Amino acid sequence: MKRFLILPAIIISFVFSQNNVATTSAAFLEIGPGARSLGMGSAFVSIADDASSLYWNPAGIVNVSRPEVQTYYAPWLVETQFYYNTAVIPMGGFGSLGISFTAVTMDEMMVRTVKDPEPSKYGQKFDAGNISMGIAYAKKLTDRFSFGFQTKFIQESIWQMKAQGIAVDIGTLFITKKNIRIGMSVSNFGGKMGMEGINTLVDIDVDETIYGNNDRIDGYLDAAEWPLPLMFRFGLSREFVLNPNMKYLVAVDAIHPNNNPEYLNVGVEYSAMDMVFLRLGQSHTLYQQNFFEDGGGKVHEGSEQGISFGMGIKYQIPRGPKLRIDYVFTEFGIFNDVQGYSITVSF
Repeated sequence: MKRFLILPAIIISFVFSQNNVATTSAAFLEIGPGARSLGMGSAFVSIADDASSLYWNPAGIVNVSRPEVQTYYAPWLVETQFYYNTAVIPMGGFGSLGISFTAVTMDEMMVRTVKDPEPSKYGQKFDAGNISMGIAYAKKLTDRFSFGFQTKFIQESIWQMKAQGIAVDIGTLFITKKNIRIGMSVSNFGGKMGMEGINTLVDIDVDETIYGNNDRIDGYLDAAEWPLPLMFRFGLSREFVLNPNMKYLVAVDAIHPNNNPEYLNVGVEYSAMDMVFLRLGQSHTLYQQNFFEDGGGKVHEGSEQGISFGMGIKYQIPRGPKLRIDYVFTEFGIFNDVQGYSITVSF
């Protein structure tokens, strides 16, 4: 068992050596998917038992016993749209395969410049968007320990500029004899990303002291490269059975990102007859609080992401697939509250 912990220990030591506060690219990779996991306050790294596990802990896809497809949608902050689609194919003793697709989109906007701050309705338009596409593999190494990873392509774009990169997610999952689940994962392990494109094109006069020289030589502004939002998660969870028709699932995750303070996610799920589910969770910063002032001049203390709650319904279609529909509501302080919806189909 000790050798199974060597790789996570090496990764943890690397993660905690990072110091890139508020200087990371591809921030959309920090948006969690899945109404069920989000309803539990994003405390999901040790639960990881559905198709959204590709994001939280790729080792968890070994817990998906039937081919499963999940789609999640949420109208996100500042008039953007968030989509997450994933599928898992179990292959028995050969492990499990998974694929994922993430997208953040926005509507077109008018191009505004210093020279033309108020363009006419016939002016040029632009849009921005981010995507991530991944493929994952996981396998049980023992009856209690599983390991998984995901390789993904990442792209950010705005107008005629793009930044692209490759990242890897790694996860482990261990179940003790007392049915306590222990999960660990490292997300977005990869290189740096920087914007490239013709929008950085400028005309340069190499030497203004020379009369008559070419003062319109093509040059490009240097767009800095930034590291990805590397994130380490460690979590514990356990299910408590009150009676055959009533169960409680409790989970807690500790998260260490490379661009923010550490924080805890805590969540609970109540299930009745394995058909109706109620969830509650919260994210809490460990040692640093955010301070902000509202419109009335009053100062508030606390993190922007507050309490989340959700609900779900699971139904087995006679002679057909199993269907689960989940909903989540999350408070975001001075921002608009976010609601999300998931549909999961198991064949």
